[in-house]
Amino acid sequence: MNENGANPRARLDMPANDPPPRSRAADFLRRTVSGARSASRRYPRELWRSLREAPAWGCADEGTRAALDRLGRARFGAAWLGHATVLMRLGDDLVLTDPVLSDRIGPRIGGRSIGLGRLAPAPVGPADLEPPTIILLSHAHFDHLDRPTLQALASPTVRVVTAPGTRGLIPRGFGQVDELPAGDSLTIGALRFTAIRPNHWGARTALDTDRGYNSYLIESLSGRPRRVLFGGDTAMTNAFDGLKADLAILGIGGYQPWVHAHATPEQVWQMVQRAAAQRLLPIHHSTFPLSSEPITEPLERLSDAAGASCDRVAALRPGEALID
Repeated sequence: MNENGANPRARLDMPANDPPPRSRAADFLRRTVSGARSASRRYPRELWRSLREAPAWGCADEGTRAALDRLGRARFGAAWLGHATVLMRLGDDLVLTDPVLSDRIGPRIGGRSIGLGRLAPAPVGPADLEPPTIILLSHAHFDHLDRPTLQALASPTVRVVTAPGTRGLIPRGFGQVDELPAGDSLTIGALRFTAIRPNHWGARTALDTDRGYNSYLIESLSGRPRRVLFGGDTAMTNAFDGLKADLAILGIGGYQPWVHAHATPEQVWQMVQRAAAQRLLPIHHSTFPLSSEPITEPLERLSDAAGASCDRVAALRPGEALID
């Protein structure tokens, strides 16, 4: 409780920024039409390629191996591995978020994923990574929960923290799988994870409506205190206000025409400021052709929005690391 008798964590599971009721029908119709047009330009070609091209893992080059080695020797840092996949070092622990290292995302048919392909090969394959302590999953969308990648990373020494209603999607072989509802916290060793309700949704398929979706505040409890906000996917929301994170990891792409589900770069910068985050690691861009904005636009707009504070933005290339 704060001095006014309010619980500062109560907002973590608040519903996020719904549009005014009078606009919902019109907004839904507009989004449906825009989304259908956007998808029709990409999916037929990608589905055909899914059937023709054999799946393959990426492979770390010398620069990426050097970055991962530096991260392994650090006490605090993060390597961006494309899309929403980030390998974080927090003290003695490695946390891997939304691991998607496959060359395609989508449902599995005949031993291969049928769907969108990467714009460039993944900077690493599962074999290039030191086993993480914890895998952190935000929600069940195919570009965030990739079963082939998880299967390749499965180990009795690895623990998974995920959103409610997603346990059944996790391949066997992990030491433990914990579903964490929004507003709840879970302490694992020297780390505390608090689930936050973002402005998004969590369905795996069009008929699947019962799965949760999380952002997370990660806090180190030993050594130098650190706080990391991992957003997963979110549209504009006030759920992160005042969290005072050392590092915010937020998606900046996928907003055209999906602004109801993915924040624009300008909105992301507003959320960073309102969260009082010291630095931003932008993710969810330049990896999969999920939306209609030009590939370079999200980072360009983010740079313009940050202005004189652009030194607070760690605009990494896939395979690069931010070390503190």
